[in-house]
Amino acid sequence: MGTTAPLTALDGGSPPTAPDGGSPPTAPDGGSPPTPDRVLRRLEWHVIRRLDGRLQGNYRTLLRGHGTDFRDVREYETGDDVRHIDWNVTARMDEMFVRQYAEDRELTVWLLLDHSPSMGFGPVDRTKERVLCEVAATIAQLFVRGGNRVGAVVYDNDRTTTIPARQGRNQVLLLIRELLRPVSGRGPVTDLRKLLDIASRTIRRRSLVVLISDFISEPGWERSLLRLTERHEVVGVRLVDPREFELPDAGLLVVEDAETGEQLMVDSSDPVFRGRLREAGEQREREVRDTARRAGVDLHVISTDDDLVSAFVRIVESRKRPRR
Repeated sequence: MGTTAPLTALDGGSPPTAPDGGSPPTAPDGGSPPTPDRVLRRLEWHVIRRLDGRLQGNYRTLLRGHGTDFRDVREYETGDDVRHIDWNVTARMDEMFVRQYAEDRELTVWLLLDHSPSMGFGPVDRTKERVLCEVAATIAQLFVRGGNRVGAVVYDNDRTTTIPARQGRNQVLLLIRELLRPVSGRGPVTDLRKLLDIASRTIRRRSLVVLISDFISEPGWERSLLRLTERHEVVGVRLVDPREFELPDAGLLVVEDAETGEQLMVDSSDPVFRGRLREAGEQREREVRDTARRAGVDLHVISTDDDLVSAFVRIVESRKRPRR
């Protein structure tokens, strides 16, 4: 049995998995597949409850920048988002002032979710697919709890499912049920442009849009991302696994591309090959970050090794810092 390793990154492809491919999500103890209600209850106990203590209920700062309507300015207070500093007023008054916004009473959040086969990469009990489900469900529950509407577009190469924006716990359960569905797409490599274009046609009202993906995709999706940012506030969350571009020294291995099914034998003991693989991963990381930066999109990274509470707190802290 081969070792899981993303190798076709060398030629721009997607990360292969072991030849037996992915499998439906299982319970943490290796038992039967979890139900949406069990997943949400576990997240409420292990993640959301802890976030309540760390963020003190200030979830609008989790991913949202500011409201849509400027209201007034006031003196800066410790903890204010530095991106809201009004530098013109500050220069005139010789005191730090921040802009205040009239928040929409109801916020609409759309989750754009890459549920393609490459998300099956990672430890069997902690794949990117599982982290996708947990991150999306946590964000959805945090916002619907405050009376906001949450919708989703789920893309898996084979089909796209749109969940209209609604309020309530049942909406979160519907989202989890969709993400627990085994991935059916195999064949072409993921094309994020399709997901982004569908979102542009679907989301009419100005919304907070959260794109969650490993960003392993055919090139050419930057223009579609820019089009989305013209109307909406867009935040990106990139899911990664530390082992994607690191091979163990284990001799000859047979690996399989999770999206195309192509198999390849590689010599994992070859230091030149392992170095090229690492460089390919670093290059892909730079390209994704550069694309997001050019589109004006904040890009956050969550690893399969991360504690979700710490990851969300890290996102909040980074959103308070000014962009470079």
